Amino acid sequence: MSIAGQEHTLYEVRGSAAWITLNRPEVRNALSATLITEVHDHLMNAQADERVRCIVLTGAGKGFCSGADLTNRATPTGRVVAYPELLTAIWESEKPVIAAINGSAFAGGLGLVAASDIVITAEEATFSFAEVRIGVIPAIIAVVCLRKLGPHHGMRLFVTGKRFNGHEAVEYGLAHRAVPLTELATAVDAEIEAISMGGPIAVVECKKLVRTLPDLSMEEGFELTPGWSQRMFQSTEGAEGIAAFREKRKPAWCAGDEPED
Repeated sequence: MSIAGQEHTLYEVRGSAAWITLNRPEVRNALSATLITEVHDHLMNAQADERVRCIVLTGAGKGFCSGADLTNRATPTGRVVAYPELLTAIWESEKPVIAAINGSAFAGGLGLVAASDIVITAEEATFSFAEVRIGVIPAIIAVVCLRKLGPHHGMRLFVTGKRFNGHEAVEYGLAHRAVPLTELATAVDAEIEAISMGGPIAVVECKKLVRTLPDLSMEEGFELTPGWSQRMFQSTEGAEGIAAFREKRKPAWCAGDEPED
């Protein structure tokens, strides 16, 4: 599959996954207004592409994302997407977003990590909420980061700005797996394959489930979920999945022929 390049990013569909690559390796993929806007546009393209089951976000070169571009503060021209809008789009993306952390992720770059649904990191990668070291705070990214870290880990990491590695990122709740850098691509491919085995609609609904239920009381949850479950069992996709299980065969979506609903 050919790679579509813009000024600061690359976009490629490989099989069932759309890969969005931050492509400013000379500044460790710092967040320019152009980069943020391009990532947002690629994300929207992936949402609309029926071939795409999930989205992978990664970086070119030795870094994932070094945070805000502090060396170039020029006022952008043309259409600009604000960073909170991008983080919201990742968080609310119908299709799962996998962050493949190939290197350092600092400050604002950690917003991309925390907003993603699945995070696989190189164990050698380094992370830091470095804002405090230059006299500012991680205010915007805290909205998504504290949902993963919680106040316990968030307090220490925010006020110290300490660096931590991939294994510690797993311990803190920012990542799911830490693997050697040489194994990162294989580990991400395994996540893509696992997602592709699920019903396309079921995967979308699972993400909604995870994003919705934690904000509800148990009573509200038990009021909402029986009807939700019933709709899925009665759907064309649910019927196909159950039939495939009974007939000991792969469901249609695994053969590339998704059932109509």
